[in-house]
Amino acid sequence: MPDRLRAALARPTDAPPEPEGLFTRAAVAMAFHDGHMLMIKRSEREGDPWSGHMAFPGGKEEDQDVGPVETATREAHEELRLELVGASLLGEVTPLRTPFKAKGKVHYVHGYVFDLPQAPGLVPNGEVQSTHWFELDRLLRGEGRGSFEWRGWEMPSVTLDGCFIWGMSLRMIDDLLDRIRAE
Repeated sequence: MPDRLRAALARPTDAPPEPEGLFTRAAVAMAFHDGHMLMIKRSEREGDPWSGHMAFPGGKEEDQDVGPVETATREAHEELRLELVGASLLGEVTPLRTPFKAKGKVHYVHGYVFDLPQAPGLVPNGEVQSTHWFELDRLLRGEGRGSFEWRGWEMPSVTLDGCFIWGMSLRMIDDLLDRIRAE
């Protein structure tokens, strides 16, 4: 599986340019182990626009981070005590820009794919309600695919094991799936 992911991620894509003006850079860790992808369900928090959503561990870049890979690594450790130092960095999915401004800023999000050498012991912090592992082959088969209406738009979604995945997380997953299928 790691070789398949690495080959798929080696293909160049048309990444959107970083926004001009006020923006926040963020990064997430798309961690895989034995053909399964790790996701989190975010805790319900007032004022958090992604409260309760399925996501990848990650967050905003901080001043001490030396680039977005370090942001993803730091955030995964903070949120889950997930140690990515021994993991293989396989590549990056196409960075995404949020389609709207949050707190007056556009968000530019990097997604890094890691292969974990062993199943991690995860210790979620208060930002994480639960952790979930999804078999990549289920996603490749299109299991749980659907759509729903959001603010007048028809939005793609996936429902697996009672978890509802959509938005930027699903866009990152779909980028990875499209690359794998093109191999």
